[in-house]
This record gives sequence, C-alpha cells and structure tokens, in this order.
Amino acid sequence: MNYIIIATIVLLITLLGVYLVIENNRQKAKNAEKQIFNQRHNEVTLHFKTKTSEFVAAGALPSKYSGTVNAIVNNFFVVQAHSEDNLNQLERIVELFILTVGEEVHKHREKDTMDSLKDTLTAFAKELPTNGVAYNRDFYFESLPAMITLLKTADITDIDDKEDGNSERDEGEHNQSETNKLAAAQI
Repeated sequence: MNYIIIATIVLLITLLGVYLVIENNRQKAKNAEKQIFNQRHNEVTLHFKTKTSEFVAAGALPSKYSGTVNAIVNNFFVVQAHSEDNLNQLERIVELFILTVGEEVHKHREKDTMDSLKDTLTAFAKELPTNGVAYNRDFYFESLPAMITLLKTADITDIDDKEDGNSERDEGEHNQSETNKLAAAQI
C-alpha cells in the first residue's frame, strides 16, 4: 500500500514537472513571436523615417512636414490590433509610399520641377489626420492607398506616347485584328 502511494506521488511530481517545462517553452515561444513582431515593426518604422529624411534632403518634402508624414507609421497601432495582417498592411503602405515618392522625385529631378512635387507632398501632409484615433483600419486600408496613388504624376514620355499613339493606334488595331484572324484560323 505504501508503494502505491509513493509511486502515485512520484508520478504526480513528474507530471507537474513536465507541465511546467511545456508551459515554460510555450511562454518562451510566445515571447519570441512578440520580439520578432516588434523587430519587424521597428525595421519598417526606421526604414520609413529614413526615406522620409532622404525626401526632405532631396527637397521634395518640407522639413516641417516630415513629422506629419512620419505619423503614418507612428500611429499605425494606436487603434488597430497588433496582428500579422495589420503589420503586413503597414509594410505594403510603406513600400507603396516610398516607391511612389521615389519615382516622383526622380521624374521631377529630370524635369527640374521639384517645387511642384514639394507642393504636392505638402498638400498630402496637410490631408493626413491630426489625431491618432483617426489613423484607423479604414484609413490604412482605403484612404491612404488612394491618397498615395494621387501623388503619381503622368510621365513626360507617357504624354508623348499618347500623342504619338493616336497615329500608331490605327496600325496597332490593324495588326491586332490580323493576329486575331490568324489565331482563329489555327483553331
């Protein structure tokens, strides 16, 4: 009888030890996930702020509005949950903004019209919300991508191509119809 009680106590102590080890490993994994999440967020934020500083140095964005533009990343998690989907959206927004403004800086440098880009980015910064609560899911998923898209200007070669395209369009339509006829004949 004593052996059964001793064996049961040893078994219970072993089960408790296994449970504590498993729970400790689960907590470590959870902390590691949080650390990776925070590291990704910090990298995205730093990348955005660095690029914003480069745009200020290039003369595309007035320095007094760099803080306003940086609020895009600073206020992302004010209202939204810390989730993988939201962090992915932040990364997409940051890349969209950086690529769009980078292309515009390049275009305006070639045309020597940085003042018009500065005016455009100033207007963009003024349209951003002033309080952190307004930086919500609707803003990041709908409004901000549309605002960034409006920053794009027509490329000067695109305008020239459109003018030349009217005369070339007739030739292109003729070639396309002949291609369609050949494809239909092969079927």
